[in-house]
Amino acid sequence: MNFALYRELLAVRPIRRLLLVGTIARIPHSAAGVLLTLHIVLTLGQGYAAAGAAAAVMTIGIALGAPWRGRRVDTVGLRTALIPSVISETVIWAVVPHVSYQWLLPLVFVGGLLTLPIFSVVRQSLGVLAEGDQRRTAFALDAITTEMVFMIGPAAGAVVATSGYTIAGLTVVGVATSLAGLFLMWFNPPTRSPGQTLECAEDEQRAAEAAVVSTAPAHVQEAAAELVPSGAAASAAIGPGQGLRGRLAGGFAWFTATVAALFAVAAGAGMVLSGTDVGIVAALQTGGRQSEIGVVFVFWCAASVVGGLIYGAMHRPIPPVILLLGMAALTLPMAFAHDTWTLAFVSVLPGLLCAPVLSAASEKVADLVSEERRGEAMGWYGSALTAGVALGSPLAGIFIDVMGPSGGFVSVGTAGVALCLVGLALQRRRRKAAA
Repeated sequence: MNFALYRELLAVRPIRRLLLVGTIARIPHSAAGVLLTLHIVLTLGQGYAAAGAAAAVMTIGIALGAPWRGRRVDTVGLRTALIPSVISETVIWAVVPHVSYQWLLPLVFVGGLLTLPIFSVVRQSLGVLAEGDQRRTAFALDAITTEMVFMIGPAAGAVVATSGYTIAGLTVVGVATSLAGLFLMWFNPPTRSPGQTLECAEDEQRAAEAAVVSTAPAHVQEAAAELVPSGAAASAAIGPGQGLRGRLAGGFAWFTATVAALFAVAAGAGMVLSGTDVGIVAALQTGGRQSEIGVVFVFWCAASVVGGLIYGAMHRPIPPVILLLGMAALTLPMAFAHDTWTLAFVSVLPGLLCAPVLSAASEKVADLVSEERRGEAMGWYGSALTAGVALGSPLAGIFIDVMGPSGGFVSVGTAGVALCLVGLALQRRRRKAAA
């Protein structure tokens, strides 16, 4: 491995500045999930099922808004495209802490819809600023810095929430995100190369896919949303000169049983990860150790980094369904942790398989689907991942309210194992029929 590539990359001032801005701007986003969950549970007095439902609603908003925001960046430029997000972040997150739960749901949906697209903008700009072999190194460095952000943000959010300042914390999240958006507008990093060709757009889309699937479990919502193709990537997926009629004529010939199984794996991974997220918060909040939530997230996210690095260095891929089966099964022991450090150490086991699961499934989709349909397929992959995320939070929340903190880990872990066993059984049956 040539670690000198990182030094060469950071020597480029625009790239160094973009990574720094992206890292700082992501911190408020990373704290928002924990703050919102604890605000609903502690301040509003609702259960974890309600908190999970709110997380699911916001996730759906993020997924629906991602393609629109991406197209706006492509068509009107970065500065104009960011204006709605800069305004809405401050307004919505200043109002959310002061309303009842019934009003909170539509507000967080709109907040998700208009979320500052810092993740996608940074990666889109890196695709322009970095060239050739530097591009993969740039995306890898961005993924690593993002992991570090999600080690810091949830810890900060937990400290603020447990100190009784969820209202102030959510407001600060909105203001800080808007300020980050204003700085990004002033910086105005390039999002398109002069004279960009269709082939370049496809190369950047593939690089972006590789970056997205290496992200940490804590921000799987954004990862899912960014897999929805937009702008140049959507054009590459549809094909030059094709519109809706062309897409319908092309049909879904690429959507085979194997691809469908990979989408099921993506949905299962999203479900397990988002449910584990809620389970960690519930386990520590119920035990009166909310301020130590960040400790568990550090171990969980760091394990994802290590797992991704190890899997990327392997010569042979591992079937995604096997990786998901392992991650879901290893999530179950987290239900038996009775203190912060035990939970942190146990979280390492499923964390090691997080990035490999998403990476292996995305890589397999890219291998099975031709280039002219790959962007569309990755969009559906992102939708499957988002659907799993939206399901996992309320599922874990319901079982937490019924069984206690362990219910979150038991519910999503068991559901993930069951999904994999059914998938393996169907796969074996299909092979026997083919023989």
